[in-house]
Amino acid sequence: MKEIKEKHTLVMRWTHWVNFPILTVMIWSGLLIYWANDEYAITIFGHTFLRFFPDWFYKLLKIPHHLADGMAFHFLFMWFFTLNGIFYILYTLLSGEWRQLAPKRNSFKEAWLVLLHDLHIRKTSPPQNKYNAAQRIAYTSIIIMGLGSVVTGLAIYKPVQFYWLTWICGGYHVARIIHFALTLGYVLFFMIHVIQVIIAGWNNFRSVVSGFELVEEPTPIVTTIIVEESAPLVTMNLLEESTPLLTKGPEERAIFPIDEDDSNNNLL
Repeated sequence: MKEIKEKHTLVMRWTHWVNFPILTVMIWSGLLIYWANDEYAITIFGHTFLRFFPDWFYKLLKIPHHLADGMAFHFLFMWFFTLNGIFYILYTLLSGEWRQLAPKRNSFKEAWLVLLHDLHIRKTSPPQNKYNAAQRIAYTSIIIMGLGSVVTGLAIYKPVQFYWLTWICGGYHVARIIHFALTLGYVLFFMIHVIQVIIAGWNNFRSVVSGFELVEEPTPIVTTIIVEESAPLVTMNLLEESTPLLTKGPEERAIFPIDEDDSNNNLL
């Protein structure tokens, strides 16, 4: 038997879907800014194994060399990103939703079980409430990453005015590296998130849109007990701590077979 149950509140869904286009614009405009000074690469013993990003990457995504446009969009949408994040955090704290979101002591152990289950290595499903252990860790991490992006972004945006913030981040260059690494983390999270949504199926996706999901409830099992007709029957009213029920009616009663010699005995 299927039942409709509420899973996600309106505020949770609103901040989720609003954040998606905002973060997309932030990443896109960030690429336009990074293009002007794309100095990061993975180099070991003088040999460059990976460069962020090669020329074919910009040509493939048709990224124009517009530094001014990138800065304009980035510095505008960062306020929407920040305000949406603050609203989400405040609602999570005030509504008590953080209890279902924050990792528990055994979350890291259970997250490993979730990974094994998703890889079809372990058949038994891990514990699942509103969020499983892996989701608790991932969603909490993305909040921390968002805070890190705002702090390092301000340190890069106004390194003179926010000199103390830049100092906390380890200097301008370190703040820029952290900011860049967090951007790569968003992209990786987004890819894994989409794959997990596809694996979870339509019902899970629908709950993020409508707020409700279909839940399969177990069907009650009715057991019928047959008593032999050869034995006389008597009934007795049950007290609080009595034997298990055989039948139920307006009054809770139990039915017992007795011998003919005891038929005259009264049971209280």
